[in-house]
Amino acid sequence: MDWNMPPHRPKGPRNFGELEQFVEQLKSRLGSHFSARNPVAIVVLVVLVLFVGVNSYYRVDPEETAVIQRFGALVRTTDPGPHFKIPFGIETVQKVRDRRVLQLESGYRTVKAGARSQFAEKGFEEQARMLCGDLNVIDLQWTVQYQIKDPKAFLFRVEDVEAAINDISESVVRRVVGNRYADDVLTVGRASIADMAKVEMQQILDSYNTGIRIVAVQLQNANPPNPVKAAFNEVNEAGQEKERMINDAQKVFSQEIPRAYGEANQVISQAEGYGLERTNRAQGEASRFRDILSEYEKAPDISRQRMYVEALQALTGKMERLIVLDGNQRNVLPLLDLNRIPDITTLRDTGKGGADEAQPGRTAGTGEKTR
Repeated sequence: MDWNMPPHRPKGPRNFGELEQFVEQLKSRLGSHFSARNPVAIVVLVVLVLFVGVNSYYRVDPEETAVIQRFGALVRTTDPGPHFKIPFGIETVQKVRDRRVLQLESGYRTVKAGARSQFAEKGFEEQARMLCGDLNVIDLQWTVQYQIKDPKAFLFRVEDVEAAINDISESVVRRVVGNRYADDVLTVGRASIADMAKVEMQQILDSYNTGIRIVAVQLQNANPPNPVKAAFNEVNEAGQEKERMINDAQKVFSQEIPRAYGEANQVISQAEGYGLERTNRAQGEASRFRDILSEYEKAPDISRQRMYVEALQALTGKMERLIVLDGNQRNVLPLLDLNRIPDITTLRDTGKGGADEAQPGRTAGTGEKTR
């Protein structure tokens, strides 16, 4: 069928001037049969004009595009608004809703649309039931939203476009779902399945030149069949429990392993610090010994005496009480129990030593000296 306009025919709808010209030609040809003195003929003429006008006028809604055929051949398309055509079946009009998004439901049907829509699933179980890649069976419901982008191709390329869309969508969705696991279809894989189905459906429809543009593919409900739903839910619960336990173990692992590494690094750092401290101290003591040896070699007597005094000072500094006795003195009579005196140095420092104030620290009749 030739869809192109013949070159000798003007494009676009006929205007009112053409209709008036047609009426004038009709009146001139039938003028001999009508006169002012023949009222019946006038009434017939008026009825004929009204009939022609009614059959010539048509209106296109805002969401539609009209396709005009003349003797079956496509001649033009008209936009929304009032238009005229040649009557008596010479030109026919087919209106296509190409400015509206249409919807095709699979696996269910909408009984009542509204705030609380009602759906019917009975009778569509075979269409919704699908086999997944892991040999599990699920019931899947989906919706295809499409728009007519080419009214000519929509009317003349495919006989029943809606049936073709239905068959193509079912074939594509079954193939995509058949390559997925059931858990993926029921949970996180639904968006990717819808995207893949949309792309493949559009490719097939374009290859058939149907004039259809797929707007969206939406997966509505995905559930296991009713006879195995209880068992399937138990399997899902077990899988979720497994995932929970794995997550808990991973959480403990993430807490304990870094803590163990931190403690190990702390012990290593402390050991390294202790080793560095001991090394530095040993090096310092060795350096100090070399310095003392150098000074000792210069003046041995003075160095020995100084070392003895320093050692004695260091020793006595660690004692709480020191008693010095004369080695030549014998038969010492202890007049005081020095271990029970709270603090002799305190009495000495306060100046209350009695007769021994001139010789602090020395007991009467003995060679004892306290410090």
